Amino acid sequence: MKIAFHGAARTVTGSKHLLTLKNGKKYLLDCGMFQGMGNVTDALNHNFGFDVASVTAIILSHAHVDHCGLIPKLVKDGFEGKIYCTPATRELTAVMLEDSAGIQESEIRYENKRRAHAGLPYLRPLYDTQDAMAAMDQFVEVEYDIWYTIDENIDVKYTDAGHIIGSAAVHLRIREDGKLTRLTFSGDVGRYRDVILRSPAVFSQADYILIESTYGNSLHDNIMTTPDQLLQWIEKACLQKKGKLIIPAFSLGRTQEILFDLNQLELERRLPELNYFVDSPLSVKATAIVKHYPQYFNKKIQKILESDNDPFSFKGLKFIESVEESKLLNFQDGPIVIISASGMADAGRVKHHISNNIENSRNTILFTGYCEPHSLGGKLMAGAKEVDIFGVHHEVNAEIGSIRSMSAHGDYDDLCQFLACQDPKQVKRLFIVHGEYNVQLDFKARLIRKGFVDVEVPEMHHEEGLS
Repeated sequence: MKIAFHGAARTVTGSKHLLTLKNGKKYLLDCGMFQGMGNVTDALNHNFGFDVASVTAIILSHAHVDHCGLIPKLVKDGFEGKIYCTPATRELTAVMLEDSAGIQESEIRYENKRRAHAGLPYLRPLYDTQDAMAAMDQFVEVEYDIWYTIDENIDVKYTDAGHIIGSAAVHLRIREDGKLTRLTFSGDVGRYRDVILRSPAVFSQADYILIESTYGNSLHDNIMTTPDQLLQWIEKACLQKKGKLIIPAFSLGRTQEILFDLNQLELERRLPELNYFVDSPLSVKATAIVKHYPQYFNKKIQKILESDNDPFSFKGLKFIESVEESKLLNFQDGPIVIISASGMADAGRVKHHISNNIENSRNTILFTGYCEPHSLGGKLMAGAKEVDIFGVHHEVNAEIGSIRSMSAHGDYDDLCQFLACQDPKQVKRLFIVHGEYNVQLDFKARLIRKGFVDVEVPEMHHEEGLS
């Protein structure tokens, strides 16, 4: 059997790993969209690097767009197989893909107006809303912690990865020539001691492991300080500077964590009396779905639910859905907090809010998670003094801040704890994926010190034989 790495290989986004058996059957682990990769992003998303129609099935780890975002394009290009995932992932993926299609359609309309004036040919989105909806017909739900037989060659089991609701590590039992091979794909590993979710689950011994490495060479700040850090930024941006606090946040996972922390501040009677806007239709839908799965919350949240039936709501919170309401936020001069997608600020409504507010020194833009270096968020976090947004040049006068403790990805301690259930001597090969190359090299050295012998950092489209 062979495995090829067609995404999240020496980069963070675009998760896509193709397992090919001797009998020719191919199983795709994730089908993610590349994000924030600068000028090469479109080319990467248009070219899979393999024959789409030859793929037997997709085994999906979770609903973030960098893991599921190209499924509609794969289906549109000829994939006819089944797509396996947990029930929560299926529900969340439906709204994520519909939103992704809507963003593409909107941005293409805007770009085509410009191209029409320049006499250039029109562009088309990777897929549209209809494509996204059609792809959902091929999904099959698999519960956590059971072995599910896909066909005579392969079984899959999902265990909780603690990253977002429904996220899973993927475990495969593969039968070839009378031999059983065990392969584990981590998906995205969450935090131990996460404020909302259960910790990542232990799993049985694997022969081969694919492990993510987003924060493979760093430690997060103490997660217990997050509400205090949020409060400090609100007080500084809104009460002292009398400006807007704009928080780019992924609609799924990060937005719910921010709302929970703000709710905690209100319960402690420390939340400033301001208007707090969640400006993202997707965030509204995702938050509602997250509430459907309280069984995936940790014991702390279960206890809170006994006295607070909605830990994601508080005084002053308003959800914005219409475009008209979103635009009106630009005309509010007083201190307000805007939480809006996307987290890397490369798409969605937050990009418009940043464009309209970045030149005002009273305003603050606060990042709460990882940003690709080439994304707008990455450039701002790196200290850029000038940026181009929607083709318009802007001076960066707004204050740029970040809270490191809010990452939904585990740091190197979390990743090592995730692997602690494994006997390193029994792991024939460990592949590091989903990370920046310099981070992966540091993480590789750490894993070798932990006793893993054969650790590799595959490059894009590299194929490796598994004995």
